[in-house]
Amino acid sequence: MHAAFLDWDSLNGDELDRSQLDVLPLDWQYFSNINTTELEQTINDFDIVVSNKIILDQRLLALSHRLKYIAIAATGTNNVDLKTAADKKIVVSNVRGYATDSVVQHVFMLILNLMRRFTHYQNSLANNEWQNSEYFCLLTHPVESLSGKTLGIIGYGELGQAVAKIGECFGMNILIAQSLTDQNQSRERVPLAQVYAQADVISLHCPLTPDSYDLINRDVFAQMKDSAFLINTARGGMVNEQDLFLALQSGQIAGAALDVLSQEPPESTSMLIKKSLPNLIITPHIAWASRQARQCLLDKVAENIRSWLAGKTINQVN
Repeated sequence: MHAAFLDWDSLNGDELDRSQLDVLPLDWQYFSNINTTELEQTINDFDIVVSNKIILDQRLLALSHRLKYIAIAATGTNNVDLKTAADKKIVVSNVRGYATDSVVQHVFMLILNLMRRFTHYQNSLANNEWQNSEYFCLLTHPVESLSGKTLGIIGYGELGQAVAKIGECFGMNILIAQSLTDQNQSRERVPLAQVYAQADVISLHCPLTPDSYDLINRDVFAQMKDSAFLINTARGGMVNEQDLFLALQSGQIAGAALDVLSQEPPESTSMLIKKSLPNLIITPHIAWASRQARQCLLDKVAENIRSWLAGKTINQVN
């Protein structure tokens, strides 16, 4: 059987151990980042493909009469047309729980940077403000402690639960928002409006679906405290970026930290990047990407394929 990894370099794969893939009874081809034309020409050569972010839509899947299995090297499944795959009897699996530690650590890195005004003080140092101060410390930017702050979590799967646990360790009060789709809510969950109004920090951890698209918009910013921070390490499409820009520019909220944007990679003309807002931190979709997490991801992809080859499919999503 022939298999292809379609975007190997998206994992910076050369620093990882791929032996768990190579030991499988498959003839592998590793593409750095296959383009659409090449994929159209080669997709019918493979029984198995692995994709991190390469789009496998209805048109592409229709070109393949050989493909039997798609391994998504991620948790999100929006890069694969699951219905078309099911119609063609192509099994699709994803990987879960590989980057929890990495994402949670990144979330709190962002929260702490905002609360402790890290970027502001780095800029102050670069501008010689401390060096020229008459005092032993510089207190030109207000610094806050996490203890006693309220952390609102939207999306309470594995990541949301792990973020809540660490928030509790910092002494934060936790508000868990009601699910956007599940009507069988536990009593510990609260309405979204309560999270918006009461949280000092809101952290997003739900998948991008029609229910969550543009979830955080001007109406939400109007409900939030002017001292509140927004953290998004989930998917960019959940936040209306125009509305966020205006909320940050006007001081309607205190700040935001984003690891994801609606377009990735973004255009250099993106207002959130071009304007360099002092109360905005952007990282380039790296919350998930510790070396340990990427290795775990690769090993779990191999496990998914191994199980499917043995007739015991796991983590199927279609």
